Amino acid sequence: MSRITDLLRLEHPIVQGPFGGGLSSVALAAAVSNAGGLGSFGAQHLAPKELTATIRALHAATDRAFNVNLWVSTHDVPEDDYDGWDQAAAKLRPLYDELGVPAPARPRPAAHAFTPLVEALIAARPPVFSFVYGVPPAPVLEACRAAGIVTVGTAITVEEAVALDQAGVDAIVASGFEAGGHRVAFLRAAEDSLIGTLALVPAVVDAVGAPVIAAGGIADRRQVQAALALGAEAVQVGSAFLATRQSAAHPLHREQLAHGRRTTRLTKALSGRLARGLETAITTREAVAPFPYQSALMRPIIAAAYEQGRTDLIGFWAGQSTPLVRPDRDAVELLHDLSPA
Repeated sequence: MSRITDLLRLEHPIVQGPFGGGLSSVALAAAVSNAGGLGSFGAQHLAPKELTATIRALHAATDRAFNVNLWVSTHDVPEDDYDGWDQAAAKLRPLYDELGVPAPARPRPAAHAFTPLVEALIAARPPVFSFVYGVPPAPVLEACRAAGIVTVGTAITVEEAVALDQAGVDAIVASGFEAGGHRVAFLRAAEDSLIGTLALVPAVVDAVGAPVIAAGGIADRRQVQAALALGAEAVQVGSAFLATRQSAAHPLHREQLAHGRRTTRLTKALSGRLARGLETAITTREAVAPFPYQSALMRPIIAAAYEQGRTDLIGFWAGQSTPLVRPDRDAVELLHDLSPA
């Protein structure tokens, strides 16, 4: 047992990573939670009403602890200052034409910003609120405490972990650069914050008082045991759960995770923020816009590529331990295989 398993009444010190962009599912989060782990749902892409409905569905699907994740920082350039949409869309015009799709309209101002989402989250009271890309304002953390919501912040450097600890979060995810998806830096540039899990976890454990959840390139029991030996009190697993049958990932994505066996790379081409996925032709391109505009510009390209089976034009989020991922698994089976006990 650990402080985290005691706090959340978990039977296994395993957290299913929260997947953004529609890759999370109520079925996956509930299956993991009902089996004694901590299921998670990445909700940044939802509108406030959709977030409320999702949390209600999770409450209905499990009476155990579950986690809902948001992004604190939602724009890299102030909306009023960004005037490059038309130029960026023009640079991607050859891809739109190749796939037979129109360029998208510019996102409406403040779409899915942090403040309305976190207000909806607190009102819906998930047992656990995790967040990336920063530290929420003190009133948000105070409101979570008043509502009985456990708070979990994510750090990719020791400095970020200390900032989260000083803010009074209940637990800290220490995410090494092997992790799939976005590198969620908030004190320095992501490119200057690339620390491996083996180095990051014990350094964070030594620097903070809150319990630490290890993440980044963890996909089997050996790696779980190693992370716990480094001082982590739980482990977060992403790609292996993303490949399970209960995940909302497209079947082509799950197939690539389990059978692609390609190398991964860090890229800004998919969203405008640095992230890790399987290397495809699209991931080698340069971003033409900052986040979230790059993400909006790429969305119709990736959707059409899925429909047309163009794997070269899809970004498949994946961590460096993807070769250890087994295909078409049940999430509960995976949870038990990961558990160190």
